[in-house]
Amino acid sequence: MRKLLLPIILPLILFSQKPKLLLLKVYRDQNITNWVMSEKLDGIRAYWNGKMLLTRNGNIIHAPSWFIKNFPPFELDGELWSKRGDFEYISSVVRGSMYPENWENITYNIFEVPNGKGGLFERLSKVKAYESKIIKIIPQFKVKSKKELNRFLKEVEKKGGEGLVVRDPNAPYITGRSNRALKVKSFLDSECRVIAHNIGHGKFSKVLGSITCQLDNNITFRIGSGFSLKERKNPPPIGSTVTFKYKEFTKYGKPRFPVFLRVR
Repeated sequence: MRKLLLPIILPLILFSQKPKLLLLKVYRDQNITNWVMSEKLDGIRAYWNGKMLLTRNGNIIHAPSWFIKNFPPFELDGELWSKRGDFEYISSVVRGSMYPENWENITYNIFEVPNGKGGLFERLSKVKAYESKIIKIIPQFKVKSKKELNRFLKEVEKKGGEGLVVRDPNAPYITGRSNRALKVKSFLDSECRVIAHNIGHGKFSKVLGSITCQLDNNITFRIGSGFSLKERKNPPPIGSTVTFKYKEFTKYGKPRFPVFLRVR
C-alpha cells in the first residue's frame, strides 16, 4: 500500500504553489473604531484550497482523511490549533505523521474565506453550515473603544494567548499586507536566522547561553532568554529560522529585549 501511495503524494509536493493570502500589519494606535477584534491563535496557519490543506508557504499538510472529510469545496484560511501555549505539540502533530490519532486534539479555526464576496461577516457566513468539532469560526467582537481593545488584549495575554487581530469588517477580501488588518500585541515578533551558538555562564555553563541571530538586513544580535532547559541542551540548529518577540528596535536596528519563542 505504501508503494502505491508514493507516486500520488510526490507530484502533489512538487506542484503545490504558495497561496496568496492576507497578511497582517502592526497596530500602531490607528483609528479602528467600529472594527472587529479576535484572539490571534498561536498555531499552524493552514489554507484549504477546496481539496487539500497547505501551509502559507505552499507545502502540503498531510492531515488524516477523516479530518478533512467534511471540509467545504471552497477555500478557507485559518489556524490549526489545540489550546494556548501548545505550539510545540501542534507543530509536532501537523508536521509529523507517526501518530495521526493525535489529530483528534486539533481543530481548524477559520478567520477568512479567500476570494469570498462581500464583507468579513458575509464571507464567514458561508462556513456556518460546515461548523463541527473540527471546523470552528473564530469569534469576532466589535471594537467599541481603545480602552475595550486594551482590556481584551490583557485578558487574552493573561490567559497565555499571543495577542489580537483587528480588522475592518467592511473590507473586501485582500491579499498581502493591508492597513485594514492589523495584529495587536504588547510585544512585537519577528524572525531571524541562527548563525551561532554561545555557551552560557553559571548554571548554563554546560549548555546554550544564547544564540546569535541574523535579520534579513544582515544585522546580527543575540537572544539569551526564552529557552527551556530542554532547548538549551538541544538548541535550534544553525541555519534554522526562529521566531522571537521584542519590545522595539534600537537606533542601531537591533531588537530591544529579544526573547526566543520557537523554531519556525
